[in-house]
Amino acid sequence: MNYTTQMDAARKGIITKEMEIVAKKENMDVNVLLDKIAKGTVVIPANKNHENIDPEGVGEGLRTKINVNLGISKDSYDLDREYDKVRTAIDMKAEAIMDLSNYGKTIEFRRKLVDMSPAMIGTVPVYDALGFYDKELKDITAKEFLDVVEQHGKDGVDFVTIHAGINKETANTFRKNPRLMNLVSRGGSLMFAWMQLNKQENPFYEYYDELLDICAKYDITVSLGDACRPGAIADSTDASQIKELIVLGELTKRAWAKNVQVIIEGPGHMALNEIEANMMLEKKLCHGAPFYVLGPLVTDIAPGYDHITGAIGGAIAAANGADFLCYVTPAEHLRLPTLDDMKEGIIASKIAAHAGDISKKIPNARAWDNEMSYARQQLDWEKMFELAIDPEKARRYRESSKPEDEKSCSMCGKMCAVRNLNKVLNGEDINILRD
Repeated sequence: MNYTTQMDAARKGIITKEMEIVAKKENMDVNVLLDKIAKGTVVIPANKNHENIDPEGVGEGLRTKINVNLGISKDSYDLDREYDKVRTAIDMKAEAIMDLSNYGKTIEFRRKLVDMSPAMIGTVPVYDALGFYDKELKDITAKEFLDVVEQHGKDGVDFVTIHAGINKETANTFRKNPRLMNLVSRGGSLMFAWMQLNKQENPFYEYYDELLDICAKYDITVSLGDACRPGAIADSTDASQIKELIVLGELTKRAWAKNVQVIIEGPGHMALNEIEANMMLEKKLCHGAPFYVLGPLVTDIAPGYDHITGAIGGAIAAANGADFLCYVTPAEHLRLPTLDDMKEGIIASKIAAHAGDISKKIPNARAWDNEMSYARQQLDWEKMFELAIDPEKARRYRESSKPEDEKSCSMCGKMCAVRNLNKVLNGEDINILRD
């Protein structure tokens, strides 16, 4: 029996090889997974042309996944550096990589990225359009926007961010409800500007059915972008954000009708006390589709430390239903991230995702922590390094300051609570002052 997409296969009762791989990774019965894909609450982004993909599932009941952004820009055009980032992201087991390249002819970089990456690959085709056609934004036609998506599908891209929710109605809501930070979504601002300059409807909204046909052809998952995501905590959960979310819910149903898999993108900057409600709103208004969040960043005052503000928000978001975290690096708001920035962003996001999984009671999420706790109780340093989320840093810190008692660390030395309890419970003298 033939099928067009993972969703189409699931609705026909076909278990694909990608479903089998994901079910095994997630310790989930493959028929349970199939049912979730059929309903749209889980997606497996896996373009038919991405031959070496190691598929991952995103959505209900699965581990929270993380995405790494990279790519070239006019002000920082260094392909070798970006390939180093790709290799590092893969080595650090990021489940997704988004190519946000926005300058020049990006096709060579994108194709090599797809070829070298077992992680799922995402793009924002509108970023590529200006360089692809060497045209100013205003002069690009609706068909040309769609043709760029088609090219990305041919190249093997697994999911594309499409800002289709910023239609004329959403734009009107935005105009009537002034914000402190206006629109901070790069793709969303480009589509809003195109609409303003051409006095026309958003082409991705007007020709949404044609877009879906392209996505179905290659099994591209459409990641419905949040043009109105808040870029300041002052703007979160406002009329523009909610209006767009309602539109994204309508677009989700239209995609599912064509068996196209959907992810919903979300905030942004948001105060801690609003995160739980926003996760519930997305799941309600978008019918349980997987939710992909940037952060959320829980305060606006920490440039240079936004991997921390993002991890705080990401952990709370994941605990309350977010399925996919876009990493945030220390360079957010400041510059294109370096390799070291990227590493810090990946670790922070992985910690947030895992913390959320513990709260969501994802099967075996706690087992990792319990193993680490047992290794600590045993003062088994090699096992601790093996289990650490960043083994290299843990080992480096330990070796930089050796204690008198090799079993303890230089913080407590022979006063180490773990050491002394182990000895006392074993009937031994603890010998704090003596050798």
